[in-house]
Amino acid sequence: MTTAAGAILLIGRISLTGLFAFSARGHIQNHSRYVGVARGKLPIPAVAGLPTGLFLVLADVSIVVGIWPDIGTLMLAAFVLPAAVLFHPFWTVSDPATRRTQEGAFYRNVTLFGASLSLFVLFAAVGHVPFALTGPALNLHS
Repeated sequence: MTTAAGAILLIGRISLTGLFAFSARGHIQNHSRYVGVARGKLPIPAVAGLPTGLFLVLADVSIVVGIWPDIGTLMLAAFVLPAAVLFHPFWTVSDPATRRTQEGAFYRNVTLFGASLSLFVLFAAVGHVPFALTGPALNLHS
């Protein structure tokens, strides 16, 4: 991979993680609010606040700094797929405005899931990329 391609990839890595950094801040600063929302949706609602925020920070650092970035992308995928299904079940909502909002959030998370998986494969198949401290933890290249 060229240095220019690595620089563009770094911009993409930073851009992707920006949303998750914003989300992490909310989970950390508003722990009790997130725990309240998670009641009845998660077996241990307390993980929805501070632990989830720290998980997202760790994933972001992994991806941006490039410390096993493949693992960081899998962490994001592991966050957004359950979030889509458990917290944005638009198919259960009857109010049209609320349904549209939840449907948008659901498909945003599904899209981020796809982006995370795509980046995972890129890191694991290509190996070490420019502007990353380490190579991937997992190896998908021959």
